[in-house]
This record gives sequence, C-alpha cells and structure tokens, in this order.
Amino acid sequence: MGSTAHHGGEGVGRRDLIKRSAALGLVATPAMGLLSACASGGGDGDNSNEGNTKGKASKDNPFGAKSGSKLDVVVFKGGYGDDYAKAWEADFSKKLGITSTHTGTQEITGKLQPRFNAGNPPDVVDDSGAQQIKIDVLYKNGSLLDLSEVLDAPSVDDPSKKVRDTLIPGTLDPGVQEGKVVALNYIYTVWGLWYSGKLFKEKGWTPPKTWDDFLAICQDAKKQGIGGLAHQGKYPYYINVAIMDMIAKKGGIDAVKAIDNLDPKAFVGSAAAQAGVEAIYEVVEKGLLMPGTNGLTHTESQTRWNQYKAAFITCGSWLENEQLKQTPTDFDMKFLPMPLLSGSKMPFEAIRAGSGEPFIIPAKAANLPGAKEFMRRMLSKEWSTLFAKEANSLTILQDGVDPSVKLRPGTQSTVEASKAAGSNTFRYLYPEWYSEMDTAIQNASNELMAKRIQPKEWLKRCQAAVDKQAKDPASKKNRHE
Repeated sequence: MGSTAHHGGEGVGRRDLIKRSAALGLVATPAMGLLSACASGGGDGDNSNEGNTKGKASKDNPFGAKSGSKLDVVVFKGGYGDDYAKAWEADFSKKLGITSTHTGTQEITGKLQPRFNAGNPPDVVDDSGAQQIKIDVLYKNGSLLDLSEVLDAPSVDDPSKKVRDTLIPGTLDPGVQEGKVVALNYIYTVWGLWYSGKLFKEKGWTPPKTWDDFLAICQDAKKQGIGGLAHQGKYPYYINVAIMDMIAKKGGIDAVKAIDNLDPKAFVGSAAAQAGVEAIYEVVEKGLLMPGTNGLTHTESQTRWNQYKAAFITCGSWLENEQLKQTPTDFDMKFLPMPLLSGSKMPFEAIRAGSGEPFIIPAKAANLPGAKEFMRRMLSKEWSTLFAKEANSLTILQDGVDPSVKLRPGTQSTVEASKAAGSNTFRYLYPEWYSEMDTAIQNASNELMAKRIQPKEWLKRCQAAVDKQAKDPASKKNRHE
C-alpha cells in the first residue's frame, strides 16, 4: 500500500473508530478515587510521581494540577489534524505553567501499546483512527481512568454547574463501559449520505427523502455515466452507516436497542433488519454502485466522489475536513439523512448523531492531576471554540462554539440537519461495547457488497455474531435503555 493510501486508511479508520469509539470518549479507571490519588490510580505502588505532579487544589484548580509539571499528550492526527491540540497545550502552559510533550500520529497502537504494556502510558490520548487501541480492550485490562471525577468537577465557564451538565445529552454514552465513563467522545458527529450541491443543481436533482427517489437519482446518474452510490470499500464500516441507519429508521429505536442488547431476533426475525439490508443490496444488484468502489480505501473513494464520479457517498461529518485538499472550491458539500423506506417508524429528518473521537486518561498516567485539569478545560467554551476554529467541527459542549466561528459548507449543513432532527437522533452502542461483533458485521457487509453473499446470509452472519457475544457473561453489564 502506498503511503497515501496507508495514511488515508488510518484517517478513515479513525473515523470509524471515532464512531465506534465515539461512545467511548474519555477514559477513566475505577481505581481512581481521591483527587490527590495521582499515583494510586495505577495500582502499582509507585508513588514517586505523586510529589512531582500534585500541586495545591483550589476553586480554579480542583485537581491540584502543578505548575512546572509536564503533560504527555498523544493525538490521533487524521481528518481533524492536531493544530487544535497544540493550541490547547499553549493555553495550558500560559495559564497553568504546565508544558506539554506533543505527539501527533496515526500509529496509535504501534506507538502506545508498548507503553501501556510497560506501565508508562501518556497522560492524555486521543485514541482514534484505524490503529486505535479498542476501548473495550483497554477497559478490560484495567488501563483506563474512570472519568467521573472530571465530569463531576465544576465547569470552567459556570462553576455552579458540573462539567457533565454542560454537555449535549447522550454524548457520554459511547464512552461507557459497565456503567463507567472511561472515554470522552469529544466531537459531535453526524452520519449519513453526502452529495455535491453543485452537481445536483446542474443535473436538476432534488435531494431525495424516500428510498425510491434515491434509487431514481442513482439510475439517472448511471445513464449519464456517473456512479450512484460510492462507499469506502476497503473499510466496510462506512457502508454500515447506510445499512444500520436504514434498519434504525425502518424499525425505530427498538430495532437499535435489539442489536445493542443482543436480542435473539436482532437480525434474523427482524423485519426492519431484512428491509434495510435488502434495500442496500438493491443498489448492488441494479449496478448502481460507483464502479470499482468496493476495492477502494476511504480517501480513494471519497476523492472520486469529489471528482463528480458518484452522486452520493456514505460518511460521518469528518468527511469535509478529510477531503479539504481534494474538494473543488465550488463543490458545495451537503449532508443528507438516509432516505426512508415505506412504513418507516422514524421521520426522514432523523439522523445518527452523537459523539466521536474518544479521549482517554490512562489509569497509570504519570501526571493525573494535570491530565484531569486538561480534560476539564477541553470542556470549556474557550477550548471548544479553539477546536472549532482549527478543526472545523463541533464539540459535545452545549453552545460550545462562539458564533463568530465560520464553519465550512458541509459542516454547516450538518448543523442545520441536527437542528431539523431535534430529538430524532439515534446511536448504536455495540461498536464501542463489542468490537469483535462489530468487526463480524462489517465483514458480512463486505461480502454482501461484493455479491458473494445475499441478504439472507448477511442476516444469518450478523445474528451469529450477536448470539456469540450474548454468551459472554460480561455482556450482561451493558444495556441500551
């Protein structure tokens, strides 16, 4: 694989991870109790760090982050880049006198697994991308700090409120393992279809609200030598955005919960699951996919879409950032909720939305007071606005971005879609809770899109993955209510 494809693969993956880990957000370990327990969290009896990193706690510095100490920050450098983290670190140094060692990388597992294994992890990690270390795996190994202490601390902007009360409802859910928030999914993300406003205007196409209208546009595009639907074939996470959204909108929130809660009829025996997968397979059967899309990485597929070689593509809202260099200036990128099958329980405006890009604090971080204060400040309007300026994305902080920040067209269209959706949002939690089951479902979708299996077999394979996961006693500790 060439370096570009490799790079892109991670960016993509990160997005998947984002989504997968979206729920995971911030990491926390149950072992951490007292504010001052900076070394005890590791549980290794090494108190040598405590004196070095624990300062005096105060109203403005609830964890006692110590001036003159150092913070080790590792950030996944994908579609959002890492300039936002550098801006945070500069502000942290200016206000608290704590300097940071900064690493921006796509090789999260390669760089960090040896450090976790050796018991000397960084202090703050954006654990995302194709090489993300899975949150459920880190949690099971006791490597994550329970973030409740950060979330229950006073908000930087309004000390009368706890940090958790300033966040968009539901955004902490993806970071929960067995009832504890151990990852902070920081970026507010929406998932669905994307199209070019310019292309649609030129062709006289109206953004479709029904599946029949979607197919009609794909067929018209095909007649004109344009692909209908593109997807990032080498990363089936992306086509699952379409399949799983169709299932959710057809069957309602009960269909989502059935899958998350490992129901014996989550897939086989579910009318919504059958309708959703058959609809996507119709695109394959009728030859409405962009030619070659099954063999492309995320960036390769997305770049062809930017070249007007397909009418639609599936993705999350990091797409615009990831494709900045490939997107023509007059492309007019637009977001579209998944169109509806007849008899759907959710309205057209309903979208998959929630948090992505999980930030964690390792339980054995050398500077726990500094890491907790850093995370608390991430959830301030100042740092949230810094993020939006540098990364063209929203955060999980309510009204967290200063109105003066000018967002690009695609991101602005997701803001409008979120407003239109209102409370009609949904989010699957199984990718965060059960990474093995998620991979099995992705693998089945890969076979489906390549026409190696039919919808009936896809349902069987997905149900088998659910049934296998349900046999794990630990799965009883997670519940999508």
